[in-house]
Amino acid sequence: MSNRKPLEGVRVLELGNLVAAPFAGKLFSEFGAEVIKVEEPKNGDPLRNWRVMHEDTSVWWYVQSRNKKSITINLRDSEGQDIVKSLVEKADVVIENFKPGTLERWGLGYEEMKNVNPSIILTRISGYGQSGPYKEKPGFGSVAEAIGGLRYLTGYPDRPPVRVGIAIGDMIAGLYAVIGTLMALRARDHHPSREGQVVDVALYESVFSLLEGILPEYDLTGQIRERTGSTLPGIAPSNTYKCADGKHIVIGGNGDRIFQRLMVAIGRGDIADDPKYSTNQGRADHVDFIDNAIEEWTLQHPMHEVQKILDEASVPVGPIYGIHDIIEDEHYQARDMLRKVELPNGEQLMVPGIVPKLSETPGDIEWNGPSLGAHNEEIYKGFLGLGSDEINKLREKGVI
Repeated sequence: MSNRKPLEGVRVLELGNLVAAPFAGKLFSEFGAEVIKVEEPKNGDPLRNWRVMHEDTSVWWYVQSRNKKSITINLRDSEGQDIVKSLVEKADVVIENFKPGTLERWGLGYEEMKNVNPSIILTRISGYGQSGPYKEKPGFGSVAEAIGGLRYLTGYPDRPPVRVGIAIGDMIAGLYAVIGTLMALRARDHHPSREGQVVDVALYESVFSLLEGILPEYDLTGQIRERTGSTLPGIAPSNTYKCADGKHIVIGGNGDRIFQRLMVAIGRGDIADDPKYSTNQGRADHVDFIDNAIEEWTLQHPMHEVQKILDEASVPVGPIYGIHDIIEDEHYQARDMLRKVELPNGEQLMVPGIVPKLSETPGDIEWNGPSLGAHNEEIYKGFLGLGSDEINKLREKGVI
């Protein structure tokens, strides 16, 4: 196994705050890129103060900013903008999630960056993208989930739409930002003059892209997919079922052969052998009947027994885990998904492991999210060649 990570040698300048761009930066940093996170000098990224705190620092921050180097720059100050340009000159990627036009107002748009580094890749995440009539509207992940069509589908038909309990819109956009940036890096490395480009990621488009066949279904038939609670419309059976001990379990029996094994396992060979249910369309047309048959069976057994029987029948099945269940799960443990890191005071903190798993050049956790400006000296002296007096003057003026 190589000790070298796949993105070693790639330098990323992270200018964003909160979730989308920093989530992308986290992925880069876990796989070896040098991620230099630029923060506002006084308070830094607002995520430092979100949710559960440990000695004045969010524990989410420790995860979101792991392996990154924190420096401080006042991006609204002309001297600060000059520092950014000096960093851009030596970087491969800049990633940001400001409102479109913000970097341009600061003299840090793509044209200015390209002037100092024609190979730079500028990855931009925003609510609605860098063009179009909505481009100047502020956009958060929650709004993107709504306008992107996801919220309309989430919940039960007789109740208002609900949200997923995490910032899923932001993180989907972060994933697209990483994918797009890696594509742009590959294109640059194959370009005769190593020319960079802009990667434009819109939050609403990132969400919209996940809507399966909903658009062509509507265009062809006029059908509007509605909220269906715990079921997956047109795919059967795939639902949540109650067990004898009051717990719920998810069963996915929507493959033709899987469905037959499921029906045999629950003692309904009559359904398994009925050609009416041999295809997904036939099952979807009789989904209530099938779901009722399955739940009649699950209600006779505690959840662990349901899982054991269906595991043995090779039917996809699983309990609905809370975080307390995840921590106890042997598979999470075996896959190194529950890592322990050390906090500044020596305490141990459990954090999520690395995704994805690479067999030869895996990612890793090198350090937790750093304190504000922890790497100022390293970057400004070692990287930009500034002297101590220059750094002190910039600090006194509030530039860094």
